Amino acid sequence: MAKIEIISPLPGIFYRSPSPESDAFVQEGDQVSSQTVVGLIEVMKQFSELTADHQGTLIEFCVSDSSAVEPGQVIALVETKE
Repeated sequence: MAKIEIISPLPGIFYRSPSPESDAFVQEGDQVSSQTVVGLIEVMKQFSELTADHQGTLIEFCVSDSSAVEPGQVIALVETKE
């Protein structure tokens, strides 16, 4: 098994859900695919989806909801069977 890092491509604010009233896109322990949205990054009122890009189990978020992130920062870890 391998641990894959989901990396922020942009600077901004990371959100785990589409709105404050909504459930998170995924929780730790959930199965994800390459197309699974794990969160949003907001830059100047523009929201970009952040996908898992791998198939496996999301094992940990490395940043808190509504946290500032930088390009290259690890957002979450996915464990794959590769």
